[in-house]
Amino acid sequence: MTARTTCNSLQVATPLYRFIEDKVLPGTGIKSADFWKGFDEIVKDLTPKNEALLAKRDHLQAQIDDWHKAHPGPIKDMPAYRQFLEKIGYIEPVSAKVTADTKNVDDELALQAGPQLVVPLLNARYALNAANARWGSLYDALYGSDVISEEEGASKAGGYNPVRGAKVVAYARQFLDQAVPLAKGSYQDVVAYSVDGNKLAVKLKDGSTTGLKDEKQFVGYQGNVSSPSSLLLRNNGIHIDIQIDKTKIIGLSDPAGVNDVVVEAALSTILDLEDSIAAVDADDKVLAYENWLGILKGTLVEEVSKGGKTFTRELNPDRKYTAAIGAVNAKDGIVTLHGRSLLFLRNVGHLMTNPAIITSEGKEIYEGILDAVVTVLIALYDINRPASQSIGNTRKGSVYIVKPKMHSAEEVAFAGELFGRVEKLLGLPENTVKLGIMDEERRMSVNIKAAIAAAGSRVAFINTGFLDRTGDEIHTGMHSGAMVRKGKMKVSKWFGAYERRNVLAGLDCGLRGRAQIGKGMWPAPDLMKEMVEQKITHPQAGANTAWVPSPTAATLHALHYHQVNVAKIQEELEKQDTAAEYESLTDDLLTVPVALYPDWTKEEIREALNNNCQGILGYVVRWIDQGVGCSKVPDIYNVGLMEDRATLRISSQHIVNWMLHGIINAADVDEALQRMASIVDGQNASDPFYKPMMPNYQDSYAYKAARDLIFKGLEQPNGYTEPLLHAWRLEVKKANA
Repeated sequence: MTARTTCNSLQVATPLYRFIEDKVLPGTGIKSADFWKGFDEIVKDLTPKNEALLAKRDHLQAQIDDWHKAHPGPIKDMPAYRQFLEKIGYIEPVSAKVTADTKNVDDELALQAGPQLVVPLLNARYALNAANARWGSLYDALYGSDVISEEEGASKAGGYNPVRGAKVVAYARQFLDQAVPLAKGSYQDVVAYSVDGNKLAVKLKDGSTTGLKDEKQFVGYQGNVSSPSSLLLRNNGIHIDIQIDKTKIIGLSDPAGVNDVVVEAALSTILDLEDSIAAVDADDKVLAYENWLGILKGTLVEEVSKGGKTFTRELNPDRKYTAAIGAVNAKDGIVTLHGRSLLFLRNVGHLMTNPAIITSEGKEIYEGILDAVVTVLIALYDINRPASQSIGNTRKGSVYIVKPKMHSAEEVAFAGELFGRVEKLLGLPENTVKLGIMDEERRMSVNIKAAIAAAGSRVAFINTGFLDRTGDEIHTGMHSGAMVRKGKMKVSKWFGAYERRNVLAGLDCGLRGRAQIGKGMWPAPDLMKEMVEQKITHPQAGANTAWVPSPTAATLHALHYHQVNVAKIQEELEKQDTAAEYESLTDDLLTVPVALYPDWTKEEIREALNNNCQGILGYVVRWIDQGVGCSKVPDIYNVGLMEDRATLRISSQHIVNWMLHGIINAADVDEALQRMASIVDGQNASDPFYKPMMPNYQDSYAYKAARDLIFKGLEQPNGYTEPLLHAWRLEVKKANA
């Protein structure tokens, strides 16, 4: 039994109570009695509203199911379908013009364009690594990834390979030529750098001297003017740091002594309490909250072992440079740049409850309410940080919360009401808490403008999320017919409309200069060459951020924001009359991706089923048995992919859909699950903590959870995987205890 402490009508798991009492409240100025009384009132007042919103989801889905049963197959009369969705309240009314008026948003979200990391907050090492990924070594990212070919003797195996190193340097110099070009010549020909009258002076190998084509791209420097150790340049609002050190192995062999090119990379990071973690009880929540507290106090450290060495990882300090001709916001001749990503925190959505706190009636409270109260309470340490604390997050006095899996404008309004109640409890100004809206549910997509209107003074972020969005697409249209294969989803009508319409909505609602308009994740952290070739489409679409799976990926994706001036693209889009296009995109958005004439071969069906089953098992076995919420999981072809609950939702709902419409049957699924379980066991054979599923799959909690996700998938609310995952993880914890 969980030990609990009574706080008004709340029964708080004692580890959580002690954490808040001993580690959080003492530094906030908030009295314990006032906090728990206010918390209790928020739970009492908002729980019925939360319940009503979830009941409406179920009611709408039931009506949509009935409609598709009566009108099977592709939608033949779109006006009639839209009229039906409006009549039942699925499509919400929106005023002719929506204008967000969010204030006090940090530059990393409002003005700059660059990559965004998403990392599990339960893992302190990952959290620190991500926060510090604001700046990334381009040399390291290129040398260690497949962007640089291993042909012609450029292998990356073993110790330092000068052949590979030369390729890296050539690539970086070509990047500099494009991003911060010289007035004449190329960075390939530079033999020395100096500073002359606050301007960059560059000596070329022919003996001539030049400077930058645009002198104001030179922002600052470190060291002395005759032999600087660092040169800070700026392009499209983000920075490049050319580091000079002739005592290091790379700098020694470089004519100008350049040892590295460091780029401003992950401008922002989402520390995640949701999709990428497995937090099912008070112990899990406390661990995550402690990491959030440590990050905001600047005290979080982690012992790391790498390459046979052990070191302490901590948050990077800010970066300081002597101001040069292009400096802005310099103070006393010094340019100070943030040394860390600006941090969002992703709270849990409206659906889940958690046993960390129960009511006097024994009911678990909604986890989204728990997260809002506790995480904003902890954020007081950042907002009110003393001048002596040099490491901080916001410089505008804001708290940034991403709220996932909301379905409508009224659900966004509820999130705003929740944050408003928390602000009042903690004595914060109205709209201190800024809201990130995930456009990852079909109903949210069609109502995105209304959702922005509902959070007009809070919205600091909208973001598309293909994976969850696809899972909801399948579940919402479950009874329309057999869905296209997963690989065809990205070429379906709805997907292109979803991506384009989201950007147009954000710009039309005035988010430029106020908020991020973001794009989704690159899922393959080892395939960086493909990412560099393909992910440029995100800034080209007018998105000023996009998700990446690692600091290396952030560093490489940052190059795209030097190639593409997102602010200019957004300005051009705003000048266009896109009203007719937006209306047409709405029809495309609502086009259900039903296979017109399912004529797949037996082998194609078998391959799709194998792929889905292997993906489900590979992810679930770590979630259930080890509590790992997100990791690089090898797919059926042994390509490492970042898997989380969103990918799980797609795979499970896709199988459910094909079973429902007779493409496969229960026996096919069971046979594939058992066969794929053996493959997943083999893929994890080197993990000493791994528990094999086969041959005794009947006794494996993970296997049973995976099977439930399919065979109980039709009845899951909106096809979500969390209720079953949490239930089975709690069973494992109980058994291990």
